[in-house]
Amino acid sequence: MSDIVREACAKFRSWGKWGPDDQLGTLNYITPEAIVRATRLPRRGVTFSLAIPFDREGPQINQPRRFNPIHRMILTGPDFTSGAFVRPGGVGFADDMVIMALQCGTQWDALAHCFLDGRLWNGYDANLVGSEGAKKNGIERMARHIIARGVLLDIARVKGVEWLEPGYAITAEDLDAACRSHGVTAGTGDALLVRTGQMAMCRRHGWGDYAGGDAPGLSFHTAGWLFEKQVAAIATDTWGMEVRPNEIPDTYQPLHQVLIPTMGMLVGEIFDLEALASDCAADGVYEFLFVAPPLPITGAVGSPINPLAVK
Repeated sequence: MSDIVREACAKFRSWGKWGPDDQLGTLNYITPEAIVRATRLPRRGVTFSLAIPFDREGPQINQPRRFNPIHRMILTGPDFTSGAFVRPGGVGFADDMVIMALQCGTQWDALAHCFLDGRLWNGYDANLVGSEGAKKNGIERMARHIIARGVLLDIARVKGVEWLEPGYAITAEDLDAACRSHGVTAGTGDALLVRTGQMAMCRRHGWGDYAGGDAPGLSFHTAGWLFEKQVAAIATDTWGMEVRPNEIPDTYQPLHQVLIPTMGMLVGEIFDLEALASDCAADGVYEFLFVAPPLPITGAVGSPINPLAVK
């Protein structure tokens, strides 16, 4: 691993900050007082879903592990109208099921998702994530904690482009410029949503190699900015949150290595920020109530979500 990655991990390591048994990481910044403040932000009662549809038309194309959701019916109308199933009084029911990779669409990474040198967030042994799931830092730990002030930083709009080109590394200076342009600050306990416009690019040209391919994203060198701002969560409209190809040679997803197992930061990916961004540009308000709890799947290392922004 490159020395620069190890140096950043040593500099920003937050193990023990919230106690030796902590499994929430930066979600500890979302205090009850912060939640109350966030609930006072909506003025218009307009709600935006930031999720892509969970269906067979998703972005997981030719991926070796993740695949788009497979939706199957268990009981249908014809099961009852044909007489194959009968319930008293002429009533019938439909049931269905989904088989899916938990991180195939709009999703959170659990703190058990990424480990470094055999260690999870807060120093837990990576071997605790085994064939039966995560014994520490599972997504279920976060099930009631993600209600926060949301802040959108629309980097593409600030730069006057429809979307950032794949390979563009968003710098700390870009994030500061967006804050100034939008008249917002990012701070303790916030959920920071960063728009690159890649979702708009895919809507025009198709998914292509969106999943796993080259993409705009946060520079590795924004780790210190995120650390100092004490944001609770960072999410983008891209597959991997950080810029691809990665900036640091001979390592993989280096910003993930710093944020998740080292800083304990919640990371979200494949967010659809297009409608929200248009509304923010129209009314000039880039902060909102953000509600995005994961499914409390015991031992899971990620979860599909339907994040909501309420303005």
